[in-house]
Amino acid sequence: MKMQTNLEFLKANEDIIKQNLLTLVKAESPSHDLQLLKECELTIKEIFRKHFGSRFTLIEYSTEYSATHLLYEMKNNLKPRILLMSHYDTVWNAGELQLVEDENIISGPGIYDMKAGLISSIWAINSLLNVEKELPFTPVFLFTSDEETGSESSKKIIESVAKTCDVVFVMEPPESQTNALKTERKGVGQFEIKVTGKSAHAGNHHEDGLNAIVEIAKIIVKLERLTDYSQGTTVNVGTIKGGSTSNVVPEKARIEVDFRFTSDAEGKRIEQLFKTLTTEDDRFSLLISGGVNRPPLEKSVGNKKLFELAKIAGKKIGMNINESSVGGGSDGNFTSQLGIPTIDGLGIPGDGAHARNEHIQFNSFAEKCAFIAEFCMVVSRTKTL
Repeated sequence: MKMQTNLEFLKANEDIIKQNLLTLVKAESPSHDLQLLKECELTIKEIFRKHFGSRFTLIEYSTEYSATHLLYEMKNNLKPRILLMSHYDTVWNAGELQLVEDENIISGPGIYDMKAGLISSIWAINSLLNVEKELPFTPVFLFTSDEETGSESSKKIIESVAKTCDVVFVMEPPESQTNALKTERKGVGQFEIKVTGKSAHAGNHHEDGLNAIVEIAKIIVKLERLTDYSQGTTVNVGTIKGGSTSNVVPEKARIEVDFRFTSDAEGKRIEQLFKTLTTEDDRFSLLISGGVNRPPLEKSVGNKKLFELAKIAGKKIGMNINESSVGGGSDGNFTSQLGIPTIDGLGIPGDGAHARNEHIQFNSFAEKCAFIAEFCMVVSRTKTL
C-alpha cells in the first residue's frame, strides 16, 4: 500500500486547516491590548491541544508589561532541535480590518503577518507526525506576543530558547510578489531626540525666545544626510512635535527617527553618530535616547547552508525556492546574531503586511506547509551546518 505524502495529508485536511486559520484570525490581537492578546493565546492553546494532545510540554512566560509568550517542547526528546518561531500580535486595532474570504484569497488582520505562518508551523509538524510516525528531530514552538512593538519582553526568551536549538525557522511571510525566502534583513534602530529652548511672546519679546523647532530642524537636515542607498543605510525622521500656539516662540520640540542598516558595523557607526549630535546654539538643551533595536540578519556561513538545504527540500516536492533581502526586521535577526543558522520568510504567500490589503493565497497553503515539513526532514538528516 502506497504511503500518504505530506502534501496529500495536508490537501485532505484543507477544510480543517482553514477553520483553524479563520479561528485564529478572528481572535484579534493588537499588540497593546492585553485582554485580546490573552484571548488569542487561549485560542492558540486550544488549536495546539486538538492536534498534539499531551505530546508537548508548555512553558509560559509573561510579565506585567506584556502578554504571554508560549513555548512548546516535545517531551523526552534529545534529537536535533528545530525552532519554529512565530508571533501572534498584530498592528491592527480590534475591528479595524475585516476578515473576508474571496475564493482563494483570504484577507484579515494579521493573516499574512503572521497568523497563517503560525498555523502552518503547527500543521507541518502535525503532518509529519501522521505521515512519518516518528520524527528524526525535536520540534520546538515559540509563539511571542510583542514582535510588532520591538520584542522588548520576548528578546531574552527568544535568545535563550534559540541557544538550545540547532536551527531557527522564522514563520514570517515570504517576500510579497516573489514568494522568496528572506536570507537577509536590515537591522533596525530608533531614536527620540528632544530639544528645549525658551518660550517668549512672538510679538512683544520674540528676541528673548529660543525656538526649539528651528533648532531641531537643523538636526533633521543633518540626519537626512546620513541616508546612503549605496550602503543600504536609511535614516527616516518619522514624527515631529513642538510648540503650542503660533504666537508663542516654541520652547520644546521632539522627533522620532527610524534607521536601517545592512551590517553590524554600519549600525554601530550610525548609532554613534546619533549619540554625538549637538545643537548649533549651545543655549539649547538636547536629550537623545534610543539605539539599535534589532541587529541585521546577515548571510553567515550557517545561514547560507540552511538556504541550500531549503532548495533541496523544495526540489523534493517540486518547488523552486528563491531568496531575497528585505528592509524590515524580525525576531530572526536576534537568533542569527547569536550564530544560530536562521532562515526567514517560511510563512504563507500573500501581500499587504501592515496594509489594508493584507491577505494570503490559501490555495498555496498546503504546498508551502508540505515544504516546511520536508525542510525539517532534510535539515534533521544533515550532520553539520
